[in-house]
Amino acid sequence: MNLSQARDALAAARRVAVLTGAGISAESGIPTFRDAQQGLWARFRPEDLASPDAYHRDPALVWEWYAGRYRDVMAATPNAGHDRLARLEREKGDGFFLATQNVDGLHARAGSGTLGGQLVELHGNLITARCEVCGQVEALPAPEGFTPPPVCSRCSGRMRPNIVWFGEFLPEDALEAASDAFAAADVALIIGTSGVVYPAAGLAFETLGRGGTVIEINPSETELTPHLSFSLRETASRGLAALNGG
Repeated sequence: MNLSQARDALAAARRVAVLTGAGISAESGIPTFRDAQQGLWARFRPEDLASPDAYHRDPALVWEWYAGRYRDVMAATPNAGHDRLARLEREKGDGFFLATQNVDGLHARAGSGTLGGQLVELHGNLITARCEVCGQVEALPAPEGFTPPPVCSRCSGRMRPNIVWFGEFLPEDALEAASDAFAAADVALIIGTSGVVYPAAGLAFETLGRGGTVIEINPSETELTPHLSFSLRETASRGLAALNGG
């Protein structure tokens, strides 16, 4: 498949499923999880900051880490890649599905999930917290007024970051929805993800197994590249522009 054929396939597709990873948010200045472990945080292993054991051991430390990431995310804005996916959702309507591994909320802020299609945040969302007692999910206060930990408005319980941590399972309903959408997709787009984190990395094979087309957008070759229909060695925004004819 060449670029022209990939463009035609996307234009003709009635059902489009998209998976995005850290690469699409890099253009908004959002560092990856490990890139964010700089300065005072460089001495910590990921498991020391993002696991149930770490939170049980030192919830104040974990909340300090996530509060800093929350401030960084809220200072960022969606980029052209986020905007182009929102535009694609508007075009495809209820035939559009977007699953993201990112926790920065930038897809939602660009309008995804409100334009006829569906948005699923597989790993949670930095700008929300979840009650440890009753499970209520609430938006965090504005960064400048936020002092963790937040308290649940329903039961006054302590709230934890609404993130899927190491050692936790992805939400079953979100993963099932993504699996169904990729299995039904005429075209799937795999954007800015390394293809090494499962089960999300396996979604491309749901589409391929049903005879669909899978197009990758990534500046670097990934473990998925040899298996896919077509790959664009571009950033998310440039690759999506190329697929839409500029």
